[in-house]
Amino acid sequence: MASNAERRLMKDLKKMQDEEHDQTITAIPNDSDIFKWDAIIFGPDDTEWEGGVFKLLMEFTDQYPNKPPDIRFLTKVFHPNVYADGRICLDILMNNWSPVYDVQSILISI
Repeated sequence: MASNAERRLMKDLKKMQDEEHDQTITAIPNDSDIFKWDAIIFGPDDTEWEGGVFKLLMEFTDQYPNKPPDIRFLTKVFHPNVYADGRICLDILMNNWSPVYDVQSILISI
């Protein structure tokens, strides 16, 4: 039987596969582990990141969605809210986490 976290991650995956989701982001679970996702953010038009392709790793625990995932950029990013090791300083991933956030909304926030 699937855990609450696994059911929620499957729901998030279905939402990411919906044709109406934001096409500047994509995320899929690793083939062998539903708790590890590979994500890509395409640099938004009319920004200094336009044309960029930014790879991220999202790692969830069995406490998701009650606890935020650990997310880090695999692509080198120069931004004041991104540490040298790729970890992200973002309020919704730290102090203001809420179970209402899903994979799509997290990536849009990033």
